[in-house]
Amino acid sequence: MSVHIDDTGAYVIDRDPTYFGPILNYLRHGKLVYNKELAEEGVLEEAEFYNITPLIKLIKERIVERDSKSTQQVPPKHVYRVLQCQEEELTQMVSTMSDGWKFEQMVNIGSSYSYGTEDQAEFLCVVSKELHTPGSGLGTEQSHKTKQQQQQQQQQQQEEEEASQEEEHEEHEEQEEQEEQGGRQTTPNEWLRE
Repeated sequence: MSVHIDDTGAYVIDRDPTYFGPILNYLRHGKLVYNKELAEEGVLEEAEFYNITPLIKLIKERIVERDSKSTQQVPPKHVYRVLQCQEEELTQMVSTMSDGWKFEQMVNIGSSYSYGTEDQAEFLCVVSKELHTPGSGLGTEQSHKTKQQQQQQQQQQQEEEEASQEEEHEEHEEQEEQEEQGGRQTTPNEWLRE
């Protein structure tokens, strides 16, 4: 740092006055006070320029605290579904919920169905599921149809692989049979050439 002195004997420091205010306040009071719109990195730059070690440490701690608050995970998204069921199906439906679905609410919508002489009560059940996704916090859930399609594709690929393996196995057995019979068999095209 080169030292410049003006005609009156005052030291001339060519730095941004915007960030000097918090430095001056810290030197006066021992506390870091600054306007929230002021970038902490700018104040840190000035503190490093003047080599004020306790202030440098304090600003770095605040920057880390600020950054950790801004990178905290966003709250998970929820998917809600409304399921319609009859009284006799209710227990089974609630007890067989899986894959993170949880029961939220049940609404009795009366009985619109009559089985024999008995009326069956009908319910709407609200269930929810949290969607956890990395990154943006936005997620999509595979639909039941998409899952079924993927399972069908996997099954079809497996069947094709098995068929291919079976075909290769049969060809291999035919070759072994031909070798065991002691010779090579000729094809009709080879007969013409001979």
